[in-house]
Amino acid sequence: MAGNTFGKAFRVTTWGESHGTGVGAVIDGCPPGIVLDPAVLQAEMDKRKPGQGGASSPRKEPDKLEILSGIFTPEGEEFPRTTGTPISLAIYNTDAHSKSYDNLRDIFRPGHGDITYLAKYGIRDHRGGGRASARETAARVAAGAIAKQVLDQTGIDVLAYTVALGGVKATERNLEEISNNRFFCPDAEAAEAMEKRVDEVRKANDTVGGIVEIVADCPAGLGEPVFDKLEAELAHGLMSIGAVKGVEIGAGFRVAEMLGSENNDAITPEGFDGNNAGGILAGISSGNEIVIRVAVKPIPSISKKQQTVNLDNEAVTVQVGGRHDISAIPRIIPVCEAMVRLTLCDHLLRHMSIVFPQE
Repeated sequence: MAGNTFGKAFRVTTWGESHGTGVGAVIDGCPPGIVLDPAVLQAEMDKRKPGQGGASSPRKEPDKLEILSGIFTPEGEEFPRTTGTPISLAIYNTDAHSKSYDNLRDIFRPGHGDITYLAKYGIRDHRGGGRASARETAARVAAGAIAKQVLDQTGIDVLAYTVALGGVKATERNLEEISNNRFFCPDAEAAEAMEKRVDEVRKANDTVGGIVEIVADCPAGLGEPVFDKLEAELAHGLMSIGAVKGVEIGAGFRVAEMLGSENNDAITPEGFDGNNAGGILAGISSGNEIVIRVAVKPIPSISKKQQTVNLDNEAVTVQVGGRHDISAIPRIIPVCEAMVRLTLCDHLLRHMSIVFPQE
């Protein structure tokens, strides 16, 4: 099992490397007849492509999404529809500079997967991060854009935004503010402070991490018992993003400090009085808003000198060059949305197979 496929009913396999021909995905299990608006798909790609949202990476990729199979435009209709057959998506690399990594071909970069990929595969691919690169997430966003249009049929909506960056925390949740700043932060004052913090870190040749919150309007009943609990699979999808090092649902780690009487969400004729559960009970969506937060680590490629070893296990220092962002935020925002959409889409189709079984 190579671990390149996610989902059971809505299955997504990603392929490609950061400095290869391109990256992409194959979706198997997408229902037929779903209208795909190319503008909606490309808008999702544009949210994470290099240079967008004020991201500092000088790598300029158009990230134009091409759909190679699994769609057909009926006569008289403006947009293509899914056919129910595998959908193949491709995003070609046009601005990869592998030579930037020539001085690192024999050196392991701290915080990267170079050393563990060599331990597993026995191959030292020195062309950037390869499959471990954040470039792979373009394929996830492409697949998530397809899942979004499936979920749109049911009213399931997913939104992610930044609630902390470099130690600066948002205290407001004004979702109308998200589109007014490059960090997709729902707190205007915090967004200004984040801007200053990022400038400070950039001047110090360092990077920062942060916290992204994802919310989803979801009907009750999605999820499977025991091992395929909805929160378990949401955590699986989000933790599979390279920069994510922690996930919490609802009240998260605060539940460790609560009493049962404080943690339980009382149930009234009008619904739940509170949402410490984060919209999921016993692994199944409750109908309350699903609330998730993920901890995003700092970008490991920094210009400061770091201690490491080379292929001969000799101690050396390294100063990573190349073209890198100061933070995975804000470009990780659409990636988080994509993984939540893929998970919910998969569970929606699994749920439908129970409620409406095929004869």
